[in-house]
Amino acid sequence: MHARLLLLVITFLVFSKQDVYSQGGFSHEVGVIAGPLALFSDFGRRGDLKTNERNSTIAFGLIHYINFSYRADCNCYTSDKYWNDHFKIRTEIDYYSIKLKHHGRWVAPDQQGPGPDYLRSMRGKTTVFDIGAQLEYFPLSIRDFAAGGYKLAPFISAGLHWVAYDPNITYDEALGIESNYYGGKYDPATAINNEGGNTWSFIGSVGVRYKLSPLSDLMLDSRWGHYFSNWVDGLNPEVPENKANEWMYWINFGYIYYLE
Repeated sequence: MHARLLLLVITFLVFSKQDVYSQGGFSHEVGVIAGPLALFSDFGRRGDLKTNERNSTIAFGLIHYINFSYRADCNCYTSDKYWNDHFKIRTEIDYYSIKLKHHGRWVAPDQQGPGPDYLRSMRGKTTVFDIGAQLEYFPLSIRDFAAGGYKLAPFISAGLHWVAYDPNITYDEALGIESNYYGGKYDPATAINNEGGNTWSFIGSVGVRYKLSPLSDLMLDSRWGHYFSNWVDGLNPEVPENKANEWMYWINFGYIYYLE
């Protein structure tokens, strides 16, 4: 899997570099993003705020934009069309590693017995790498924003990412799993999978850019991502609360530079 990831990264960078020097009717932007990410997984009680707060980490990304409103080959604006003035294509590579633990009512100190003890002993970790593209829509004019007509440019975006994940779950094997509800439903033979894999995710975000200088922006992006697999965290128990695949919420801050 690591060889495949390396090949994808190299392919991404090669095509990005070719685009930068291409003579098409557009220009390019590059940037970096980072910020807190919470993974909503099978660890912890469903809907429990402490679970969401504590099962979080810092994620990082490299981003690239195709800007249709400006031509790099002639340093001039493109034709004044709605598509050119309101849409950008965003490609990116993202990475995060997160530690996971059960939180909530069923592992509280007043819960005693082999079931709660088993859940309290469980520790998880997963590393996620994804690469993909999004279509970004700006309600206000991209040209006017680039020219300094206003400082803030809100946007919404949606897209698909290819995701590679590598989970690892440990637990106290001495507690056993045969004689209690929690252990039976969390049987390592059926509910735990420490094998890495890959899937897709749907990405949606709402954000805003701030014009820092003629060739640079700051960005704030609020993102939701839904994975098409329930094994991203390595855990998939047969319990009524397990109603959905993993998904994440990521608030990221970014710096974007316009390539001339």
